[in-house]
Amino acid sequence: MVFSDLQFVFLFLPIFLLTYFLLPAKAKNGFLFFASLLFYTLGTLDRPLYALLLVGAVLVTFFAGRAMEAKSHKKLVFVLALVYHFGLLFLFKYEGFFFSLFNQALDGFDVHLPVLNLVLPVGISFYTFQAVSYLADVFVGKCRAERSFIRFGAYLTMFPQLVAGPIVKYVSVRGELRERAHSLDRFADGARTFVIGLAYKVILANNIAGLFRKASAIGFESISSPMAWLAAISFSFQLYFDFFGYSLMAKGMGRMMGFTIPDNFLHPYISLNMTEFWRRWHVTLSGWFKEYVYIPLGGNRKGRFRTAWNLFVVWLFTGLWHGASLNFLIWGMVLFLILLLERAGWKRVTERFPLVGHLYMIVLIPLTWSIFAITDLSRLGVFLLRLFPFLPQEAEVIDPTDFLIYIKEYGWYLLACLVFCTRLPARLYYRVKETPVVSLLLAAAFGVSVYCLCMGLNDPFLYFRF
Repeated sequence: MVFSDLQFVFLFLPIFLLTYFLLPAKAKNGFLFFASLLFYTLGTLDRPLYALLLVGAVLVTFFAGRAMEAKSHKKLVFVLALVYHFGLLFLFKYEGFFFSLFNQALDGFDVHLPVLNLVLPVGISFYTFQAVSYLADVFVGKCRAERSFIRFGAYLTMFPQLVAGPIVKYVSVRGELRERAHSLDRFADGARTFVIGLAYKVILANNIAGLFRKASAIGFESISSPMAWLAAISFSFQLYFDFFGYSLMAKGMGRMMGFTIPDNFLHPYISLNMTEFWRRWHVTLSGWFKEYVYIPLGGNRKGRFRTAWNLFVVWLFTGLWHGASLNFLIWGMVLFLILLLERAGWKRVTERFPLVGHLYMIVLIPLTWSIFAITDLSRLGVFLLRLFPFLPQEAEVIDPTDFLIYIKEYGWYLLACLVFCTRLPARLYYRVKETPVVSLLLAAAFGVSVYCLCMGLNDPFLYFRF
């Protein structure tokens, strides 16, 4: 079950909200915990073990936090809890990748590791990082361990952000777990945010996705360079509105329930350089790596070489977090090199000359997302060559004017995506969001979204696979 399913929109969510608001305040956390486990179980009925993994994560993290606060073998408990969480993440997400690489490297020797190729449990990357942030904060004394198992379970399994974030730190919602405000205005604001997220996902992301799919189906070796850039741009928009839409839906549902779920995107496509981009894109993940990896390693306080090393580690792990595939490692290393270049002085140039910065990012954003999108390295190589026609090509273009057909078919979606990735729509919305006109526009957006879902235009959220 996903947020853009008709069953979720018209069945699960209304029943949940009606029951949630009929219950007394003391029972709300317990019901949220139960409903979140039910939501996850319904989505993993074919693999019931995965629901047990989620329950195990709650149990281990809760009791490890209590044990650390009791100061009984605090460091040992912390290490064992980390081994548990990261061990399961490695087993399900990375075992096949690393063991296959090991077997290939030792091909010809009498050594072979069994490759299980387990299916990745939905959301394990997100709830693992959330659990680890809680354990680290308790370990260093940033917060006290939660004493209520129900409150902690409601926090770690909260269904709006369980399977694809944002990554919510316990310290940011611990007050609301105990007492939170509910009002018609907050509920209406959350409902509006949910509808905007649904429209971004269903109307923009799902439709613009067709352009990249068609280019891939044709074959990257056969398309023209303009068509390759159109495909790269379309994937960039698809990824943004897919994940931004999910994050807005999560934030909206959280607000309806009285929780403040943090913003995960701050208009990243208007950035002047990649350093700024990663302060605006997937903010909670970037913040997690900064707080729990980069700063503990020394950050930028121990000289240029150490800073470069710390950045290398962060982007190595960032690449791996997104997927157990060589293209994600390459993607992470490319971003690491770009950030080093910007630290060496290029960032100041882009900030001094904004036009240069925007042109730089217009090229760099779709280029780097292409590496992210195409997991097959041979196909990735062909696609990257197609982006730059002055490089030697493996095959001739079948139709140099192919891009004109797709501009005609997807032009309005491309234009809408371009407009909605700027600050302008948000600024207009916050000025007039409570007016009848906005209510009518959102009702229309909801109706169009439902129509698209009824017509079968419902791609899975891209970040579910991470």
